[in-house]
Amino acid sequence: MPKLAADGYTAQISRRGAGICMLRHGDRDLLTSWPEDGPAPFYAATILAPWPNRVAFARYVFAGHTHVLPVNEPERGHALHGLVAEADWRITDARDDLVRLEHTIPVSPGYPSSLDLRVEHRLGGGGLTTTVTARNVGGHAAPYGCGTHPWLLGDVLELHAAQVLETDGDLLPVRLADVPGTPYDFATPRQVGGQVIDNAYTGLRRGEARAGGVRVSWDPDVLPWVQVCTSHQLGYEGLAVEPMTCPPDAFNSQVGLVVLRPGDEHVASWTISAV
Repeated sequence: MPKLAADGYTAQISRRGAGICMLRHGDRDLLTSWPEDGPAPFYAATILAPWPNRVAFARYVFAGHTHVLPVNEPERGHALHGLVAEADWRITDARDDLVRLEHTIPVSPGYPSSLDLRVEHRLGGGGLTTTVTARNVGGHAAPYGCGTHPWLLGDVLELHAAQVLETDGDLLPVRLADVPGTPYDFATPRQVGGQVIDNAYTGLRRGEARAGGVRVSWDPDVLPWVQVCTSHQLGYEGLAVEPMTCPPDAFNSQVGLVVLRPGDEHVASWTISAV
């Protein structure tokens, strides 16, 4: 696939997970890079759908039926980051400044309906904007959430959020806690350093986070959660800032869960830019 280029930015999009495998402004990398044909390490900048983060122990109940998902986080026994982050998507349009891809999620024992997913990556002076559209083309209602997983190349974090989701040893939600005055407070930009974070924030004062010279922005009415994950505990680089429609394990808690009925669509977008 050719590189995208516009207004000082260059980008490379992969069919694997419809992910961003390279994004630069001038000669500066904004995200961690990976080979165009994959694999994408630690879900780097791939599309997470029909759920972001985890479904606890790969099981949930929806519309009175128990569904069992494939386990792809075997050390904890969870279903992680949806069904499409490692799939090969179809390219439907490619130009100098945009690429569009599609993928269909079929009905399965773990998922009750079929979804058509469309992703557009568009590059311009404001950065790279990604738009994800999901349409239920099956015959049954389906639970839905989406997000992305970019690893930003910056260590000074700024994020304005009122609450953080505390987790247990399996990284499953336990309780919402207030952020101000805690180690999770980055309203005043500061270096993350050796602090280990793998938590979802909500109560966003604005849909934006910055890591050094990289910004992710989104509509907090559509994506009211953002997961922040440090990389040093993984032996990787960067800081993951992941806008999400719902928190971890939403298929079980139903917090922020979108229900797509046959024919329904859901649209979400976010922009990654240099600052």
